[in-house]
Amino acid sequence: MSKIINGKAFVVGNNIDTDQIIPAEHLVYSLDDPEERRFYGRYALCGVPDAQSGLPQGGIPFTDPDKFESEYKVIIGGKNFGCGSSREHAPFALQVAGVRAVVATGYARIFFRNSVDGGFIVPYESHDDLVDQISTGDEVEIDGELNTIKNITTGKIFPLKKLGDVIDIVDAGGIFKYAAKHGMI
Repeated sequence: MSKIINGKAFVVGNNIDTDQIIPAEHLVYSLDDPEERRFYGRYALCGVPDAQSGLPQGGIPFTDPDKFESEYKVIIGGKNFGCGSSREHAPFALQVAGVRAVVATGYARIFFRNSVDGGFIVPYESHDDLVDQISTGDEVEIDGELNTIKNITTGKIFPLKKLGDVIDIVDAGGIFKYAAKHGMI
């Protein structure tokens, strides 16, 4: 994975749960069938209420209804991102939608682990609450070496917590591929 992640931001609030990330009614698609798995991208974040989406009431959804991938590559969240059930489908759906990273002030532990263990997305933690500092549609740049996120739209730069070995696991494609690569299994 590139040390630099660029793209449009999609801002959500606190306590975004896994059923908002991928509602249970959309878990009917096969993860193994390429034609079906793309529907996880289409329905990613479709359960987030308008009031938490950073968009005006009735605004543009995270993924256009006629597409399977979103124009947004970075999710900006508040506290407790990914709370709720332990479903691995949540970070998987974001990855299929084209998300490369989530930046939140805090994660539900199971969502963080599923993101890393599956090699789906990079879960960055921010020191500051960025929900009011970055707006949906702003262009952002995450620098994995400097541990910063820059709001290119406003020019403001914010520090991120270091990922440590997490990035190596995500880069390898998940915990099992990482372990195999390093002779652990």
